[in-house]
Amino acid sequence: MHQLSGLDATFLYLETPEMPMHVGALHVLELPAGFRGRFVTALRAHLKTRLPLAPVLRRRLWWMPLNLANPAWVDAEPDLREHVVEIKLPRGAGQAQLEAEVGRLHPVLLDRKRPLWKMHVFEGLAPSPEGRRRVGLYTQLHHAAVDGQAAVALANLLLDVTPEPRRIPLKTSKRQKTFELGMVEMLRGALGAQAMKVAQIVRELPSTVGTLKNAAVGVATRSALFGGKGGPSNLTLAPRTPLNVSVTPQRAFAALSLPMADVRALAHALDATVNDLVLMLCSSALRRYYARRKALPRKSLIAAVPISLRQAGDDAPDNQASMSLVSLGTHIADPMKRLQHIVAATKAMKATMGSLKSVLPTDYPSLGIPWLIEAATALYGKAKVADRIPQVANVVISNVPGPAQPLYLAGALMLSNWPTSIVVHGLALNITVQSQGGRLDFGLMADGVAMPDVRELADAVGIAFDDLRVLQGVPVDEDAPGLVGLATRGLTGAFGQAVGLATGTAGKLAQQAMDTAVRSAVAQVTRAPRARPAARRKPAR
Repeated sequence: MHQLSGLDATFLYLETPEMPMHVGALHVLELPAGFRGRFVTALRAHLKTRLPLAPVLRRRLWWMPLNLANPAWVDAEPDLREHVVEIKLPRGAGQAQLEAEVGRLHPVLLDRKRPLWKMHVFEGLAPSPEGRRRVGLYTQLHHAAVDGQAAVALANLLLDVTPEPRRIPLKTSKRQKTFELGMVEMLRGALGAQAMKVAQIVRELPSTVGTLKNAAVGVATRSALFGGKGGPSNLTLAPRTPLNVSVTPQRAFAALSLPMADVRALAHALDATVNDLVLMLCSSALRRYYARRKALPRKSLIAAVPISLRQAGDDAPDNQASMSLVSLGTHIADPMKRLQHIVAATKAMKATMGSLKSVLPTDYPSLGIPWLIEAATALYGKAKVADRIPQVANVVISNVPGPAQPLYLAGALMLSNWPTSIVVHGLALNITVQSQGGRLDFGLMADGVAMPDVRELADAVGIAFDDLRVLQGVPVDEDAPGLVGLATRGLTGAFGQAVGLATGTAGKLAQQAMDTAVRSAVAQVTRAPRARPAARRKPAR
């Protein structure tokens, strides 16, 4: 009996109609020249050949008696006609229609009587500039089955690096399939698993306590919050924003892609990592979004950033991740100073979490836990607790590395891989990023009431990237949208011609003046509005 770990099962207990707990992605696929017929048929045939190697797609839940402990996985034969469906869009549909469909479908819970996954094929997309036929694909996979890294491993199994799908030799399994569990087997397996977990916790307790103590001392030493000499602290309550509310069953989705080579080059020029730059772009976009609405907090927004606990080479289909906190520096107007703040914050987070990775639990005894978590989740949502209590974070930002080469699914070239993730009570926005095929694909999932205009935030990410390239003197696409990007590109272009006429010291001084002017312009446009000073009262006579 393969019982779900504590972390895996938690995603089941937290799920409500307001908080679906599946993840996935939105893809645009370009079909090969001469393709005829329905892509949904080709996809079903392709999946049929790969299912024997993908146990995560061939299992379903089997619940414990009275829901006393975590459920177990049992074998299942998925009906591909139910799991892979076709949706016809208006002819010539584009990005906006795809994003609207994801917003409509994402709140629909997966059927727990079946394997916890589903794929939606969208027909009717506008063809490529070369006239190639395109289709959309929205995938759903329950978070109880995989985390980000396990989903990448599954994608590597289903996808190919050439238009011609590879032939994978299959070995006949000698394991006897188990489609259901008996009462005695369930109870024996559940109680035995609980005893083993308790024994493991007792064995590891001394080293765990020592590790936690050392980590706490290190945080206190480095953090200015506790009187240390370090830089920005991530251990502080997040400011209240419109995102820190109880979520609804409505979702809004937006996506964008950036060229990975340019992202890496810019990160290198700024002496930062790609992950630092992702956080910087999200920080600048959030600052711009809320400054335009005169709702930017004076205190920095805090991001909840998932971290992987996997050992190298581990691709098991389960969850092995935890959550950390990173200050986004949204209170800092100057872009370069904000980036320095983020780099320092991520270094502080890594220094702390690095020592804790070995002791952070992904499994624990579960007797009675299902009742407790499900009751607490229902009460938390119905009482709208998230609207009243302080939060530790404002937004979830996750960066999942993927393969660099182009990938194909059932012979179709994958043009995009925009992640679709989870929003929960108190965190109404999730920005998940994945690299693949020379692109950095951003998927922004928001509660449809808290942030119905999430497309504007996605555009702001592109503007932030454009502005950073301008500040570094990197050429940008003049067709890119955005007020700040347009302003800085126009200013840079006009001044660049003038600098080109100058030589020697005069040219260098002019370029320095240009850099200062651009930075000032960007800071002024994105600076949060200052509160008006309170009127002074006249002294009483």
